[in-house]
Amino acid sequence: MRIEKIINNNIISSKDGMGVELVVMGRGIGFGKRPGDEIDDQMVEKTFKLDQMNDKEQFKELLASLPLEYIRLANDIISFAKDNLAIKLNQNVYLTLTDHINFALNRHREGMMFNNILYDEVRLFYPVEYSVGSYALGIIEERTGCRLAEDEAASIALHIINGESNMEMGTAFVMIKMMREMMEIIEKHIPVPEGRNYPKDRLISDLKQLANRLVAEEPMDGHRDDGLYHFVEDNYSQEYDIIRGINSYIEKEYQCSMTEEERIYLTLNIKRMKDLYLC
Repeated sequence: MRIEKIINNNIISSKDGMGVELVVMGRGIGFGKRPGDEIDDQMVEKTFKLDQMNDKEQFKELLASLPLEYIRLANDIISFAKDNLAIKLNQNVYLTLTDHINFALNRHREGMMFNNILYDEVRLFYPVEYSVGSYALGIIEERTGCRLAEDEAASIALHIINGESNMEMGTAFVMIKMMREMMEIIEKHIPVPEGRNYPKDRLISDLKQLANRLVAEEPMDGHRDDGLYHFVEDNYSQEYDIIRGINSYIEKEYQCSMTEEERIYLTLNIKRMKDLYLC
């Protein structure tokens, strides 16, 4: 590969054999070089393929303006997620996470602390992604000497969630808020007896899938099974009323609605949860 453009001493741009633009990172890889020079493969630490990135110019500008260590931190956090947790992430997460690490460290050094209002929800609904955030706090402290607040584990996890689902940060925020509110309604109507607990994994998985479809506005043709509908309405009326109440709430608050099939499925899930764990 040859250098197309020198972004700074540590970042250059190039092209692969198909003509796709690449950004290549490595300490001193651009020092004393000129466009057209061969890239020293031994100096390459990371190559970013920009055809998979939404904002190429913003990414290049960000890399040019930040310390190499912040870029390495983001890369190592993302590599940890991919290698150890079998998470697939899009290229845009390199841009958003690098920018966030820079912002979080600057804010920390200025003594500015903010709470992540979805901290508990991220831990509950996305434990795998939250574990990436916890890992990130450790290596950020190790390499910079700054111990970020625990809330930052959830904030970093949100970037990982976005990288998995191709969502905007605001969209993921709305989705997690919706999941929390649906869970609150369910637990309000089906209180857990004192001293008892119940596994939430199945319910969380269902709410996550539902909220993702609703917030992303993915179309879904509901198929009504009249026999099953009447059976649920006649035999599980209490549980079905809870789900109808949830649907009315999200229609009002988020202007979206479950299909009949989704309402029936959640009703059966709640009935199963009550029978197995709460009786």
